[in-house]
Amino acid sequence: MQATTHHIADIDEARAVLRRYFYPLDVDVLNPAPSWTAHFAVGGDPGVTLGVLDFGVDVRISAGETGYYHVNLPLTGAVTWHQGRDEPRRASAGESAAVNLPIGDAYLDSWDGDCRLLAVKIGRGELESQLERMLDRPVRSPIDLAPVLDVRKGAGASWARLVRMVAADTGSPQGLTGHPVIGARMRETLTTGLLLAADHRYRGPLERRSPALAAPGAIRRVVEAMRAQPGRPFTVAELGEIAGVGARSLQQSFARYVGMPPMTYLRQLRLGLVHEGLRGADPATTTVAQVAYRFGFTHLGRFAAAYRERYDVTPSETLRG
Repeated sequence: MQATTHHIADIDEARAVLRRYFYPLDVDVLNPAPSWTAHFAVGGDPGVTLGVLDFGVDVRISAGETGYYHVNLPLTGAVTWHQGRDEPRRASAGESAAVNLPIGDAYLDSWDGDCRLLAVKIGRGELESQLERMLDRPVRSPIDLAPVLDVRKGAGASWARLVRMVAADTGSPQGLTGHPVIGARMRETLTTGLLLAADHRYRGPLERRSPALAAPGAIRRVVEAMRAQPGRPFTVAELGEIAGVGARSLQQSFARYVGMPPMTYLRQLRLGLVHEGLRGADPATTTVAQVAYRFGFTHLGRFAAAYRERYDVTPSETLRG
């Protein structure tokens, strides 16, 4: 979903907008100013919501128990927060992000007026199901994500760059995150990335685990599903569900039995179908884009490059020929 922007100079209106997209929270101004303007840009879907939020005045927020995983990443300035009975902590731009769990009352004790914040709300089922697919087994809920995410280096810094990029794309009218294929993959990438970047009890098993291979029959089911609906916006997680295994097991099983990753196989399948479609189409009534979109290609530039690499001609040459 493309981001919706709001420019607000009234605390009641700001509270109503945040409640609409996030939680039934309360907002109090800490240091009243003669005039201020809040800027909110919020997009995403019920699984993952992204908001770039700038109040322009010092505020305090009480959200209660949200039922969601939530990360607040300062882009400028800093926030002080705590959850439940924990001691208050401070997250600053370029250093750390604040992480809240679905249970326990959540508080932003001080949101500085110069702090521009990237808020990431992740559905409980979204994150926990992704972890179960990665581990190929049930997990204890909720996932005990550490309250502080270090974004100065390593996986934390990579995840912070990723979520900033996705938020920027969500805010662009030409962004790809609104497309069902790209959006689903971005959502999966964000949740997977957070699980690999944050500290929690399953971090070690995620890094050490070598999942069992799927049976050949399970891989055959996935291949048949791809061939039956080649234009469907499959994700690795969805294909793993068809096979009855986790995403990592599916990747390794495809490499063994098919010789390539599942998404690579799907792309090759689609290229072949586009090739046959172009050869049999009438160039007077059919365009390359129509055939490409029919079989799931959403970025025509990358599609054309992959097509030429495989067939040594451009798609339009095949259509005319």
